[in-house]
Amino acid sequence: MDVTTAVQKRRAAKSFDPQHQMSAETRRVLLENAALAPSAYNIQHWRVVDVQDSQLRQAIREVAWGQAQVTDASLLLVLCADLDAWQEEPQRYWATSPQPVQDFLLPKLDEYYRGKPQVARDEAMRSLGIFGMTVMLLAQDLGYDSCPMDGFDFDAVARLIHLPKNYVIGYMVAVGKGMDNAWERNRLPSSDWLIKDHF
Repeated sequence: MDVTTAVQKRRAAKSFDPQHQMSAETRRVLLENAALAPSAYNIQHWRVVDVQDSQLRQAIREVAWGQAQVTDASLLLVLCADLDAWQEEPQRYWATSPQPVQDFLLPKLDEYYRGKPQVARDEAMRSLGIFGMTVMLLAQDLGYDSCPMDGFDFDAVARLIHLPKNYVIGYMVAVGKGMDNAWERNRLPSSDWLIKDHF
């Protein structure tokens, strides 16, 4: 499937076939390719919880307004980010880059993040947004439907997945075989959101 078709066909599925099982190979292809998404300073600070335990899925559903996607999707990902990833062996992020690039970027990384927790959080959220969209487009290409989800108690889910204190949850993505899955698409005309040059 070409990218334009994947974008056009992707919808936020609200119900999934609970009997469908995603193969381990499909799961691998989906997640390994999603990890090719760009991230700030190539930090790749996403930490993805693949929730496979059915009891944990049920517990998450209970703090997610009872949404069926949580338990019925073939794949449920809690997209998290390590806010301290910028200082965890940072040389590894550019290990294959020319030495002058590494010499330039390593000090800049420290300068950009140190003492700036809001910057770290903002960059994490932007990177998680790109990662999640990549997951959803890849899922579409692989014949699956998806749904980004933020309708849940973030603190409760954090406790359920034992989220480390320096991590943050961005949102969840459910992936599976959609059933009667989408309402009619409604998009604002570009005249409502496209601004030429300045406001």
